[in-house]
Amino acid sequence: MLATSGVLRLAELRRSAANEQALGVEGRAAAGSYWQTLVLHVALHTVPLVEVVALRRRARLPWLWAGLLVGTNALRWWSIASLGTAWNTRGAVPDRLPVVTTGPYRFVRHPNYIAVALEFPAIAMAGGAWLSALVLSGLEVPVLVERIRKEEEQLLSHPDYRAAFARRKRFIPRVF
Repeated sequence: MLATSGVLRLAELRRSAANEQALGVEGRAAAGSYWQTLVLHVALHTVPLVEVVALRRRARLPWLWAGLLVGTNALRWWSIASLGTAWNTRGAVPDRLPVVTTGPYRFVRHPNYIAVALEFPAIAMAGGAWLSALVLSGLEVPVLVERIRKEEEQLLSHPDYRAAFARRKRFIPRVF
C-alpha cells in the first residue's frame, strides 16, 4: 500500500511538471514552504514504516485505513482530472485561469487538500504507526493552512474564480 502511494505521488510530480511547463506559470502559492511539503510527503512514506518496524506496531482496523487511503487517492485523482492542465503540485495559478466548477469542485473549493489532510493519518494508521500519524499530521496542518491561504489570495484575484466560488465552502459543503 505504501509503495503504491509512493508510485502515485511520483506520477503526480511528473504530471505537475508537464502541466507547469505547458502553462508557463511563474508565480507559485506559498513557494517558500514547498520544500516543507516535499519533506513531509517523503516522511509520510518513510517514517511510519520505521515506526512499524522499530516499535513492532500492528495495524488495528487495517481495512478501515486502507479504505480511507483508497478514497483519498480517488478524490485526489478526481481533482487532478477535473483541473486538467491547470493542476500542479506547487499551487501555481495561471494568469488566464480556467475556472473549473465540475467534478469535486462543484461541492467544495479544495477537494485535493481534503485528500491530503486525510491521507496523512490513513497511511500511517494502515500500518499501525499511530505516533507517526499524530506527529506528521500535526506538522502538515500549518503547511497546508499557509498554502491554502496563499493559493486563495491568487485565485480570488481572478474575477471569474471569485464569482464562481464566492458561495462555495472550502472543505465541507454546507458547513461553516
